[in-house]
Amino acid sequence: MPSLNLALMGFGNVGRGLGRLLIEKRAELQRRYDLSWRVTAIATSSHGRAFNPDGIDLERALELAEAGEALDVLSSRPTPEGVAFIRECKADLLFETTPVNYETGQPAIDHLEAALRGGMHAITANKGAVVHAYRRLTDLAHEKNRRFYFESAVMDGAPIFSLWREALPGCELRSFRGILNSTTNMILTLMEDGKSFDDALDHCRSIGIAETDPSGDILGWDAAVKIAALVTVLMDTSLAPDEVDRRGIEGITSEMIEDARRQGKRWRLICSATREGDRVQASVGPQLIEPRDTLFNVTGTSSSVTFLSDALGPLTITEESPGPRTTAYGLLADLLNAVRR
Repeated sequence: MPSLNLALMGFGNVGRGLGRLLIEKRAELQRRYDLSWRVTAIATSSHGRAFNPDGIDLERALELAEAGEALDVLSSRPTPEGVAFIRECKADLLFETTPVNYETGQPAIDHLEAALRGGMHAITANKGAVVHAYRRLTDLAHEKNRRFYFESAVMDGAPIFSLWREALPGCELRSFRGILNSTTNMILTLMEDGKSFDDALDHCRSIGIAETDPSGDILGWDAAVKIAALVTVLMDTSLAPDEVDRRGIEGITSEMIEDARRQGKRWRLICSATREGDRVQASVGPQLIEPRDTLFNVTGTSSSVTFLSDALGPLTITEESPGPRTTAYGLLADLLNAVRR
């Protein structure tokens, strides 16, 4: 297999996690898959851009980004921004890890479309692009004989989309139910340990799972977008995030948490979707659950989802304490699945 030129659009926690994983597994990828690679382009929102057709020193790029310094010193020439950067980088595969836009999926959609039109495989962790342009990008990938993959868009690196794509042929998904947002699950877990809502949120910020503006998590938008992505892809039914019946955890108080504890129950932000005829009913909201519920012991940043299909009984996937490395693994798995096909 020839050496692959890789481009990274986005170099935050997940992008840097991918960089470290690529370096760590370089010898294994060569030995097991006859796959060699070099990163020839990196674009960031706050650390500049780098392009070098002979390969960028990825370890040096990681050092610069983590020190808050610009990557431009690694570039062989000045580079444009955005879509123009992708068009000019001449890579074989683009990793897109820019922040999610719940309402439009942009600019990730434009980035991925530019990559596919340029003959690249397009891999993303951006669920907004999946929700708002799944069919369009999938059709374009097919037309160009490339791959558009997005394993890390929901549940980090857990094999959700590839499971249904590869391992469950002939199964029709009827419904799913689970916990899909790490921030809210951690907040509720910490409140059970006696922390206030604000203190629990501050802790989530301190460990890097909550944004400066955490409203997307707290108000249920992140969970709604993940539900929409699962429904759109796995149930073959287009669903916009604002079509999900959405409630967040902003109304959950310490008193409610304590009252639930006395009853032997817990509050959790539950995501669900069920096919009803030609339509899919989907919702996210806080629910009081009992110990017999399969989600009762899903605590901290862990997540879990149970699928119900026409051919299998309940099938549950649980991910324990994910982080940027697990999300990065989903991107790496997509890379391998793309080039092996």
